[in-house]
Amino acid sequence: MNNQILKLGAIVFDNFELLDLFGPLEMFGILKEKIEISLISENNKIIASTQGPKIVSDITFSQTPNLDILLIPGGLGTRKEVNNNNLIDFIKATSKKVDYVATVCTGSALLAKTGLLNKRNATTNKLAFDWVKNLNPDVNWILEARWVEDENFFTSSGVSAGIDMALGLIERVFDKEIAEKVARLTEYIWNSNKDFDPFVNRCH
Repeated sequence: MNNQILKLGAIVFDNFELLDLFGPLEMFGILKEKIEISLISENNKIIASTQGPKIVSDITFSQTPNLDILLIPGGLGTRKEVNNNNLIDFIKATSKKVDYVATVCTGSALLAKTGLLNKRNATTNKLAFDWVKNLNPDVNWILEARWVEDENFFTSSGVSAGIDMALGLIERVFDKEIAEKVARLTEYIWNSNKDFDPFVNRCH
């Protein structure tokens, strides 16, 4: 697996959180010789983030090739998208075929709606924790975690935690030396302990 270029697809939707998406993609994107990134949307249209800046996806659901990694960001848009059957169906079908699924913040709400997290450990944004938990109480939601790994499912806490999770996934796919190199190249102080959560008592 380490000798081939991995295909990473990141889902985008209206009102996605900028750092949820581009924080992890910065980490993965440093490894251009190892990972190829595509932005995926339901339709080819301009998509606005929660913060305002807009993007255009590379491909649509129907154009998506076989992927190795699926990344699902969060943001205010997840409140609407949890009821988007086309999106949930795409996430469910794609998640069954990829090697790894990674969610950031309330992106875990979208994954939870598929039922694939049932009986699994997962986490989400502290400020939205109760909302996400109520969407699917069959998931073992863990409040105190920077990110959670359950087999091939990686779920992170809020916003910036997605960067730590991305480095954790890079460590899993490649090795810790490569993950630490990416952190150095981006001048990022990596919280490599997924169980250390300095925000658990500040945000919930």
